[in-house]
Amino acid sequence: MSRALPKYNKRRVVLIGGAAAVALSGAVIAGSALAGTPGGSSGTNNARTFAASPGTITCPDVASKLPAIPASAQAEVSRNLTLLQTQIQEANKRLVDTVGQGGPNFVNNAILGPLKDKRVATVNRIATAIGRTAAKPAGLDSLAPCALNAGGTGTNTGGGTATGTGSAAPGTAATQQQSTGSTGGTNNSAVGTITCPDVASKLPAVPASAQAEVSRNLTLLQTQIQEANNRLQSTVGQGGPNFVQNAILGPLTDKRKSTIDRIVIAIGRTSAKPTGLDSLAACTLTK
Repeated sequence: MSRALPKYNKRRVVLIGGAAAVALSGAVIAGSALAGTPGGSSGTNNARTFAASPGTITCPDVASKLPAIPASAQAEVSRNLTLLQTQIQEANKRLVDTVGQGGPNFVNNAILGPLKDKRVATVNRIATAIGRTAAKPAGLDSLAPCALNAGGTGTNTGGGTATGTGSAAPGTAATQQQSTGSTGGTNNSAVGTITCPDVASKLPAVPASAQAEVSRNLTLLQTQIQEANNRLQSTVGQGGPNFVQNAILGPLTDKRKSTIDRIVIAIGRTSAKPTGLDSLAACTLTK
């Protein structure tokens, strides 16, 4: 008995040691799993990395392929160039939101195909607008198809501006500073909206070489109005009686002057420089 007991104890020690090893292995595995689990603070970054993995949608540029735009067509052409930008942004968002869905042809059938159809219709509206008072441009339909760029690098927006992936570019379905300048918010009636003179309709024929830069700055004018209207709503009740004029309308006028000057310079490089556009910079509060 005195000799068996140590053997029993030795075996027990081995069993205990084995259990400890298993427990330790489990702890290591659990620790590895936890190490690979993103913390709450890093979840956003990981989501962004994952969202970027599908790549981005690349479309041919349209603005740079247009001929000189008649003044009568400028507003409509600019509006549709902005719409092309919006369509690409929406398609890229859908690309990210639907990662892992469908089969191998999902992106082509559910995203690229519908995007091409939208672009064909939009490009045709541009050609029709120009064709009302000038030679109708041909071959723009060839610019409608887009492709998936798996590299996730910057994309050509097809509206005359190049933006990076996921950029919150100023592209909204803007109408290039229509007279109301309203952002369409439901609370606008309470504080009013900022109204700015239309610039696009006051431009002369835009040379083809200036089209992309002019369109980009017309879109920026729209963005500036939207930002001013957002600030108008978010600062209700702040400041004194001159707060809106000093803190919102004044800075907006300065931004618009700089943007309009860039439009004038772009046109003036290859054509007669338009005059008097600075008078369109000032905006007013409409209640």
